[in-house]
This record gives sequence, structure tokens and C-alpha cells, in this order.
Amino acid sequence: MMFRVLCLSAAALMVGVFAVAEEAKKAPELKCVVAGTPAKADKTADYKGGKVNFCCDDCKAKFTADPKKYAVAANSQLVQTGQVVQEKCPLSGGPLKADKTVEVGGVKVTFCCENCQGKVAAEKDLAKQKEMVFSDAAFEKAAFKAVKK
Repeated sequence: MMFRVLCLSAAALMVGVFAVAEEAKKAPELKCVVAGTPAKADKTADYKGGKVNFCCDDCKAKFTADPKKYAVAANSQLVQTGQVVQEKCPLSGGPLKADKTVEVGGVKVTFCCENCQGKVAAEKDLAKQKEMVFSDAAFEKAAFKAVKK
């Protein structure tokens, strides 16, 4: 009986470890908002109520000197990391419909209607898609709000 309990416990533990490992695989790697290379957790700057990550101090300095130049990448990273939440459609500013989504660069973006969803989905250039939904104007329309932690 004790052997069965130990075996079941070991099996449950293995399933849990496997699930965590699978989830870690799904988590997208953060990219520096300036260079596009892997970002480091200790290289950050405050931005729109959150923090953006960089690969080095030089990129952090470039961003700090001209954040508007890197706004699309920085806004995208804030959404990707869950530091902000979307409240409205980034194209129209209309109320969101949960079933109207498009994944843009690994980030789920929600829209108000099939028309807005379709415009972004039809764009095959990822840079243009990101501009459509993460530019400062779109970010403002979408009413992204910082998540309090």
C-alpha cells in the first residue's frame, strides 16, 4: 500500500514538473526594445507605469534619450509582460469583444469587431501589424492601463 502511495505521489510530481516546463517553453523571450536582442532582467527603465527591459546600458540610454522612437517595441513589451491591460479596441477605441482577437508578435490583441480584427489579421508584415496596435496613438485608443501589483 505504501509503495502505491509513493508511486502515485511521484507520478503527480512528474506531471506537475512537466506542466511547468511546458509553460516555460510557451513564455516568449523578452527582447531589448532598442536592439531586438535578448533582454536582461536587471536592465530596465520606467515607462508608462511599467518597466521595459534592455540588453545593455547603452540601449537603455538610447531609449531614455528618445522613448518615442522605440514606442512600438516598448508598448508591445508592456503588453507581452502583462504590465498593462487593454480596455478598448486599438483601431476604433470601441468596446472589446472577447472572440475578436489576433496574435501580434506573440501578444494577444482584442478588437471591437470583425472589421478591425480583419484589418490587422490581413496585414502580413509583422512590423506594420505592431505599428497598427502598439503605436502611441493605438495604445492611447486601446486605453491600456498599468496593472497594479
